[in-house]
Amino acid sequence: MGRTVLSSLNESLHRMMGDDDRVIVLGEDLLDPYGGAFKVTKGLSTEFPERVWTTPISEAGFVGVATGMAMRGLRPVVEIMFGDFVLLAADQLINHAAKFRWMYGDRVDVPLVVRLPMGGRRGYGPTHSQTLEKHFLGVPGLVVVAVNPLIDPGELLETAVLKDDRPLLFIENKKMYARPVRAAIDGRIGALRVRRTEGDYPTVTAGFGGPQTAEATLVAYGGMVEIALAAAEEMLIEEERYVEVVVPTALNPFDVTPVLESLATTGRLVVCEEASAAAGFGAEVTAAVCDQGFDLLRAAPMRVAAKAVPIANAPPLEQAILPGQEDIVAALRKSLGGRGQSIRIATG
Repeated sequence: MGRTVLSSLNESLHRMMGDDDRVIVLGEDLLDPYGGAFKVTKGLSTEFPERVWTTPISEAGFVGVATGMAMRGLRPVVEIMFGDFVLLAADQLINHAAKFRWMYGDRVDVPLVVRLPMGGRRGYGPTHSQTLEKHFLGVPGLVVVAVNPLIDPGELLETAVLKDDRPLLFIENKKMYARPVRAAIDGRIGALRVRRTEGDYPTVTAGFGGPQTAEATLVAYGGMVEIALAAAEEMLIEEERYVEVVVPTALNPFDVTPVLESLATTGRLVVCEEASAAAGFGAEVTAAVCDQGFDLLRAAPMRVAAKAVPIANAPPLEQAILPGQEDIVAALRKSLGGRGQSIRIATG
C-alpha cells in the first residue's frame, strides 16, 4: 500500500531523533513493545532509550515539564494519548507556553510540539472521539496545525519540531492513520488537479476541473478532507458540477487568502468540520470571508458540522451524529440552487 500517514509520522520521529539530540519524546505508554496507543512512537524507545520518556497519567504535569524543556533549548514532542485529554493541559498551554515569549520580553522561545490524535468514527464513545481543537483556535501565540493526506505528514512534523519556535498543537485525525499519503505529481493526485501555497504549513486546493470551472468552494481540514473530496466527486458524477476543495494545514493563525482566491471564481462557500458548529472553525472561516471578501459571495455561506450532542459508541448513532458525505453534498446542492435536503449545521 505504500507509505501511510502513520508510517510517515513514525519515520519522521525516527529521523529527527537520529539527527538531533535535542528532540525528546514524552507521553503515556510510549515504550516498546506497546509503542503508544496508535503506534506512532513504535520503535523509538528501543532505538533511543534515553530520550523517550513514559510519563505518569498527568497531562498537565508532563506538558508543563515539556514546556520547561523547550525554554531551556530542547525540542520536546509530547504525545497526548487521546486528543480529548488535552483539556487537562489547557492551563499549561494557554496561560503558560503560549504567553512566555511575551511575558519575558522576547528573551525566550517555547518550541513545544503537542501531538493530538483527534476525531471519531472508531466507536470510542463520548470522551475519546471528540474534535476539540476549535477551543484553542483563538489563543494568541499558540499554533494549531492539522495533518491531511495531501501533504506528507512527516514533513509537516519535522517543520513543526525543528523549525518552529512557537508552542504548537499538531492535530492527527485517528481515522487517517491508515490512509496512504497522496503526494502531488506535476500538479495532480490521480484525477485531481492540485495547487498548493508556499510556506511551512501549505494550503492545498484540489478539484476535478481547472480553477475557472469551479462552481463552489468547499473548505475542509484533517479527517474531513477525504470525505469532502468524495462529495466533490459525487457532485461531478451525479450533477456535473465542479467543486473546488480548499484544505488548510494551519488553522491558527489562519490565512484566508486561498479561500478568497477560490471564491473569486465560485462565489459560493461551504465549510465542513468534524466538530460541532458553534464557535468552530467554520464560523471563523465564514467570518474571515465576510470581513475580507464579502463582495465575492453570490450565496450565503454554509457550515456542515456534527450535531451538538456527545458522540455515541454505537456505530449507527455515531454515524448519525458526525457529518458525512451526504451532508456535504446536500449543502453544496443548496448553495448551488439545487435540491438540498436537511443539512447538518448542529445548532441544537
